[in-house]
Amino acid sequence: MRGTGTATTRGIGVVALACMAWVVWGGLVATPRDVVQGDAVRIMYVHVPSAWVAYLAFVVTAVASAGLLFGPRRSLGFDRVAGASAEVGVLFMGLTLVTGSLWGRITWGEFWQWDPRLTTTAFLFVTYLGYLAVRGLDGAPEQRARRAAVVALLAVLEIPLVHFSVVLWRSLHQRASVLDPGGDVKLDDLMLFTLFVGVVAFTCLYTWLVLHRSRLAALVEVAGRGELDRAIAARRAEAGA
Repeated sequence: MRGTGTATTRGIGVVALACMAWVVWGGLVATPRDVVQGDAVRIMYVHVPSAWVAYLAFVVTAVASAGLLFGPRRSLGFDRVAGASAEVGVLFMGLTLVTGSLWGRITWGEFWQWDPRLTTTAFLFVTYLGYLAVRGLDGAPEQRARRAAVVALLAVLEIPLVHFSVVLWRSLHQRASVLDPGGDVKLDDLMLFTLFVGVVAFTCLYTWLVLHRSRLAALVEVAGRGELDRAIAARRAEAGA
């Protein structure tokens, strides 16, 4: 089973590398310049997939947290997945903010505006930094897991607010280019394909990172239990002496 899992993880990594190679070449060389934004549009091939993966990661964290709180087994394996997914999600949300700031500098003339989309995104980023901080608080593993799970289920409610902020308020941020409710996709075919490959690449990278981080967390738990068992045995030996 371990060999099968390793092969699957390796396969996901290979797909991520292959798709990422196309995104780099397609985004920088093959796709045309935008008629309005010029070469600034190339940031989209990183910005949009990173935002998608951040959303996905935080939703997975919430689902795993719900499994821990309400599932029939309530295994700490759910907590490991939730924590790993949140860590990766914070990484990609940070990348979203950085690439968005670069795009804003080129398009708006400055790195930051207190725009509804930017502000709510930054708030979501800080919220999940807080979630990771809660995971590091003292307590038994089960207590920490339940505490973090409650925070995760509350934090995920911010995602619709971020996504629809450009509709709810007057925003400088452009509306969706692909997931347009009106169904009007204003992208060149090669640009659209490269963007799709970017989403696949970043999703595979996310999956690869979460699998490895979850396994590392499991190894740390096993090592911690071994150290505890040895400490208890030492205490018993001292008491017997």
